[in-house]
Amino acid sequence: MTDFTLFQPRLASRMSGVQASEIRELLRVADAPGVISFGGGIPDPSLFPTADMAATVTEILADPAQGARALQYSVSEGEPELRQWVADRLTAQGVTCAPENVLITSGAQQGLDFLGRILIDRGDEVLTEWPTYLGALQAFGPNGPVYRPLEGHNAMGATTGPGRKAFAYVVPDFANPTGATMTRAARDRLLALAEAEDFIVVEDNPYGALRFEGEVLPSLLALDAGARGHVDASRVVHLGSFSKILSPGLRVGWMVAAKPLIKKLVLMKQASDLNAPRLNQMAALRLAQAGLDTRIARAVERYRGKRDAMLAALETAMPEGLRWNRPEGGMFLWLTLPEGMDAAALLPKAIEAGVAFVPGAAFYPNRDVRNCMRLSYSLPSEADIADGIQRLGRVLRG
Repeated sequence: MTDFTLFQPRLASRMSGVQASEIRELLRVADAPGVISFGGGIPDPSLFPTADMAATVTEILADPAQGARALQYSVSEGEPELRQWVADRLTAQGVTCAPENVLITSGAQQGLDFLGRILIDRGDEVLTEWPTYLGALQAFGPNGPVYRPLEGHNAMGATTGPGRKAFAYVVPDFANPTGATMTRAARDRLLALAEAEDFIVVEDNPYGALRFEGEVLPSLLALDAGARGHVDASRVVHLGSFSKILSPGLRVGWMVAAKPLIKKLVLMKQASDLNAPRLNQMAALRLAQAGLDTRIARAVERYRGKRDAMLAALETAMPEGLRWNRPEGGMFLWLTLPEGMDAAALLPKAIEAGVAFVPGAAFYPNRDVRNCMRLSYSLPSEADIADGIQRLGRVLRG
């Protein structure tokens, strides 16, 4: 074998802010046979519209005109009919907007990437809850922000510094990772803070339709646009997606914002991938028009049962001194260990025992809170949830 030196490319300085997803790396291990994974927030594939998708795609491609259109380039803004559907659905929820306020993205994650690139200068402050969605930290990180903590879902103050505030980022409904929901009073306080200190609010809402119980609360976009009369006067950017309510493999998401901001985001879309896959957009629209609310109701029933199975198992399997919440919807539950315990140190033992979770430190910008973990109940069966929590309990008991 010939000896050689591995080529090391010279990278842009921003790459120092790019890190591998701890969840993605965990899934490689957790996918081993016999491991019950509470790691990734992965939708239950039994809810995917497989047969309907096959029929829909076949129908589109069987029509020569529709087939040619589906396989052609599209406008960067997204299919006009799909943008109209998004605008109509939000209007029904109290948001006065038009298709011109909508940009279709390749999943909502692409929207987070675009926002980081156009709104953050190195050293700018990004206000976010601690803990927060790891994918957002990954999207924003290469742009060099300084993270400042919002004080939590129910007390929206902020610890701020001297830097310019780029925006606040929140997941107000059934948040990833905690499953918590922001109260109406906290939503009002956050919007008032944004107004007083003149920054944008990024509202990431992939789970909002998956409510099991409790009061349905207006989105931040609905509150702000309602007070101002139209989305074009609002400082809120709203992100949505079909990933949790239809299929993540479609990679169809959307952003809704004032038209001047949408126009700048369209330029990012053009430079990134030209347009979201047209066939996926057309198929997603037809499936949504053919009964999305019925599919959502089925998902809510399924995930409520899984949440209840996890809560019941925790009550019987966990040692004393642990705390966990009862999410009103979504896919996640947050477990807090006694002070001094390190969830990351427990993970290898848990995987050896056949159960996986995500250590909570991954969701903190400074990574210094270690006695907590995220448990997702969306993928395992109710029987596996009960078994997996029993395994986790034995690990925690030592």
